[in-house]
Amino acid sequence: MEFTKTSSLLIFLLVFVSSLIHAKAYQNLYCGRGTRCYGKYITCPAECPNSETNNPKTKVCQIECNKPTCKAVCRSRKPNCNAPGSGCYDPRFIGGDGRVFYFHGKTNEHFSLVSDSNLQINARFIGHRPEGRSRDYTWIQALGILFNSKSFSLEATKTPQWNDELDHFKFTYNENQVALAEGSLSTWHSEEKDIKVERVASKNSVMVTVKDVAEILVNVVPITKEDDRIHNYQVPSDDCFAHLEVQFRFFALSQKVDGVLGRTYRLDFENPAKPGVAMPVVGGEDKYRTNSLLSPDCVSCVFSQESSAEKETMEYGTLDCTKFSNGLGIVCRK
Repeated sequence: MEFTKTSSLLIFLLVFVSSLIHAKAYQNLYCGRGTRCYGKYITCPAECPNSETNNPKTKVCQIECNKPTCKAVCRSRKPNCNAPGSGCYDPRFIGGDGRVFYFHGKTNEHFSLVSDSNLQINARFIGHRPEGRSRDYTWIQALGILFNSKSFSLEATKTPQWNDELDHFKFTYNENQVALAEGSLSTWHSEEKDIKVERVASKNSVMVTVKDVAEILVNVVPITKEDDRIHNYQVPSDDCFAHLEVQFRFFALSQKVDGVLGRTYRLDFENPAKPGVAMPVVGGEDKYRTNSLLSPDCVSCVFSQESSAEKETMEYGTLDCTKFSNGLGIVCRK
């Protein structure tokens, strides 16, 4: 009888622990009731034994209890431009549904990538239009994030020639500049610790965590001579168009989430990008254009400071995480 009580208590504790937020470090995880992998105890593989690491080049363990494989995977802490939740190049996105699409926007304008009741992520686009072109070549130069009545921005600083020995990031918190020391694992966080910025390389690569809301992996990269040759960008000599490569992971999106990328995480979303097309371009500039990098105002924006504490999140018990390309773009939790 005593053994049964002890075993029941142990199982209860394991289920309780499994319900905690994945942001806490782990080497293994028990998948609780209501998940696809209920009852399984998943251990991180030898090649990435921990979910956190002090070595920026080491991959970390990721366990998703709603993945049908019920296995841990190793992932990099730098953006993967070929995975869901990414936005790279002349902006090519991969949505939460795993579909590739392009959104070109317009040079020196701002667009909402994600707009939810408690989270707004905007992007500033840079670029140019060579003579004879019908549209701008564009890239993401900055991100502006609104959450919990706070704001945070990160941007790639303009430079005529790229230098790997220089850091090309600029950060602000509540519109005040943030100083982040160079060097791997250098970390800054707000006083309330609701946002953290960590370097995953000595320069030009960071991971931004908005507590309980999102994780953003970001690189600053230039347009190289090879890029220019292949795509015929005709980049001028006084600007290498330093820009961002990004990958998002979201922890709790509502069913009303919108934005160029955010809408692809809705259960009812039908992607207008045609499969099989080499470069499926989607529009929506007028719907997603904002007045500035830190403005929540656009035709389709749903962000509200007042309602952020009362957000209606998705019911993950009925959410089919296989729709979201094995959960790489969204973290399914109970």
